[in-house]
Amino acid sequence: MEDILDTYSLPYDENIPLICMDEKPYQFLDDRMEPIPMKPGCVRKTDYQYIRNGTCSIFIFTEPLAGWRNTVACEQRTKQDWAKQIYELLTIHYPDKKVRLVMDNLNTHCLSALYETYPPQMARDLAKRIEIHYTPKHGSWLNVAEIELSVMERQCLKRRIPNINALQTEISAWCTKRNYNQKSVDWQFKTADARIKLKRLYPILIKN
Repeated sequence: MEDILDTYSLPYDENIPLICMDEKPYQFLDDRMEPIPMKPGCVRKTDYQYIRNGTCSIFIFTEPLAGWRNTVACEQRTKQDWAKQIYELLTIHYPDKKVRLVMDNLNTHCLSALYETYPPQMARDLAKRIEIHYTPKHGSWLNVAEIELSVMERQCLKRRIPNINALQTEISAWCTKRNYNQKSVDWQFKTADARIKLKRLYPILIKN
């Protein structure tokens, strides 16, 4: 926890940007019956029955200090999917830069995934440009990307979206608007605060 909080306290450095990453599953739902469109004096009416169209995984990367984020919908959440997102992050969004990457310790979020997806030299070149900071177990609230996912869910995902193409269109539009408005997260919780407010989580040292 303190490692994450200390990382958030570092001053902005455009040469080593701080990136937070997270992902969430999403279930595709379609209408079984055509909704009745809204009209003056009446809201849109949707039948309670729906069709399940499978699931996907939404990846999000965000740079809190720059007010930037990028979202991608993938059919699965394998090691290879994570590795491909890291490749895109380092070659398209942050070419020739090293990044500090905050993420949870999911079994697919590991450098070995790069070697299972790309040739050894390419995997090593990518790995050398990542400084990983894992959130502690049960500490996903420390990840700013989780805050972004929560905002996305409230503003964009609380409705029926039938397939991955429609989902990608929607989250891309949400992402573009949020980037244009330069929405960012002002993280205020510091290490000193944690030692006071979360004192119960620290070991109790007994003096002899």
